[in-house]
Amino acid sequence: MRSRGGLVALIAATLFGYAVYRIVVHAQAPVIPAVITRSMDARRALARDLPARIDRFLHDRPPADRRSWPKLVALTFDDGPYPVSTPLLLDVLADLHVRATFFLIGRDAEEFPDLARRIASGGHEVANHTLTHPNLDELDGSAVLAELTGGRAALARLVPGRSAIATMMRPPHGRFTVATVEIAQRAGYDVILWNDDPGDWRSVGQYELGAHIARSATAPDIILLHSGRPATIAMLPTVVARFRRAGVAFVTVGELLRRASASVIDHPERHPV
Repeated sequence: MRSRGGLVALIAATLFGYAVYRIVVHAQAPVIPAVITRSMDARRALARDLPARIDRFLHDRPPADRRSWPKLVALTFDDGPYPVSTPLLLDVLADLHVRATFFLIGRDAEEFPDLARRIASGGHEVANHTLTHPNLDELDGSAVLAELTGGRAALARLVPGRSAIATMMRPPHGRFTVATVEIAQRAGYDVILWNDDPGDWRSVGQYELGAHIARSATAPDIILLHSGRPATIAMLPTVVARFRRAGVAFVTVGELLRRASASVIDHPERHPV
């Protein structure tokens, strides 16, 4: 009996140790939430210290039963619009019957207004990528707000009535601070980051991009891509077909936020395609 009790204690200690190990490993992962909504505590969501990470692991986990989680992916395209490449991208998306979310730069949209209007008329979502595409982490609060306000005004003049222009933003280059996020939240924005960055902003070929996206696929999934990249345009038909065979539907970020909670989006399940 004594040996059996010792065995039970050993098993319990082992399980406890493994649980602590899982928490610490998870807590050491990079702090990159896919979305930070207006209602979230930005400081808590982005804190890097170990106690904050453990607290998020213990309290921010989504429901354990993932069978009901939506198998949705939002393709997002940063920057532009650009002549030649953006029309080609829109042609491919139309052929694939995919609606995406475009984070447009205000000044670029003003330079190519017909392209901005074509994006919106094609059923795509237009959101704010600031007025001039600066590094927001290098700006003071008033300058950050001016970039958001200026970008919103420029886009709203070109494609009026698009709510995402005033409610969703993405910081250029993914560079931000807690203060940046809090300023955006107070201005009425959800800050949209990503679950997967396949790196098409580098010189990456279409097959490498497609392989990365398939290997890193989650449900749900926000994928960071860029307008004006030939390899991105070329890989889309194969990637879209692969996701659809796996039962995944393509939606805009706005629709994703309506159909899945931020907790689910920030803690997606791997979904091989």
